[in-house]
Amino acid sequence: MPFASPDERYVTRDGVDLAVHDHGGDGPPLLLLHGAGRTLADWAAVAPRLTPRHRVIAMDLRAHGRSGGGAWTFPAALADVAAVLDALAAPHAVPVGHSLGGMVAVRYALEHPRTPAAVNLDGHGYGRPEQYAGLDPEYVGRRLDEVRGFAAQAAGRALPAADMAAVLGGQRAMAEGLGIPRDLFDAGLSRSLAEREDGMRWLRPDREPALQILAAMDELDLFALYRRARSPLLICRAARPNPPTPGLPWFDELMSAYAEGLSRDLRELARTQPHVTVADIDATHAMLLERPGDVATRILSFTERHR
Repeated sequence: MPFASPDERYVTRDGVDLAVHDHGGDGPPLLLLHGAGRTLADWAAVAPRLTPRHRVIAMDLRAHGRSGGGAWTFPAALADVAAVLDALAAPHAVPVGHSLGGMVAVRYALEHPRTPAAVNLDGHGYGRPEQYAGLDPEYVGRRLDEVRGFAAQAAGRALPAADMAAVLGGQRAMAEGLGIPRDLFDAGLSRSLAEREDGMRWLRPDREPALQILAAMDELDLFALYRRARSPLLICRAARPNPPTPGLPWFDELMSAYAEGLSRDLRELARTQPHVTVADIDATHAMLLERPGDVATRILSFTERHR
């Protein structure tokens, strides 16, 4: 598939073509990793703010954007990352990930001890029931089962063109409410959108890898990984809640309790683990699109301290 930019290329590993954008720049390399259901286009407004001090590379994770498919596991994603960095002669790049990409970044740094540092931007998953401050863990567990059911039902779901247009219209309206530029938001959508010959459309990843990603995130014990890390690690949390979920007030209550518990647990982690830096970003989970300048400033402040 041709790229819109001469700075994009493919790196092939084990039969999977991985789409890569080399933003250029000078200084120690960074590898930018997007979240589940997103693409490297999410970094379009952040990357130019990083290139004055770093060489900046971004990639579409397998099964996302313009990258090929294949079974999705963390070991496979980590091997993909290593292949991309080797191909671009940047084996010791700092992985900087958002959401799912943040989880990949943490695991990559753990499994590659020569990685100088790692950054996780709001990649927390749904955590553990006891992290939901003020709520009964049994109640939380039941509600999380419902949330996972909703997510599994929507994963890789193909829709007629008109129905997909309505879904995308709702997403655009939400993005506009957050002040996200229309062109930036649409670039990510167009890179994710897939279509069959019969006109049915869906947002990548396809259903099977999407379900595999959900399962892999649920199995991950992030705080155990954080305590094992020895390289400097920056963990950022979105300080503002996502927009209300229509018809599901209990979900917003759940996420509010989780935000409180997560903030508490991250503060304790930073207090007891000298290699960990914790920071808030005044944005929702869509921070890359919503506050690219603030995200870049946090990253640069951290990497400057850990050159």
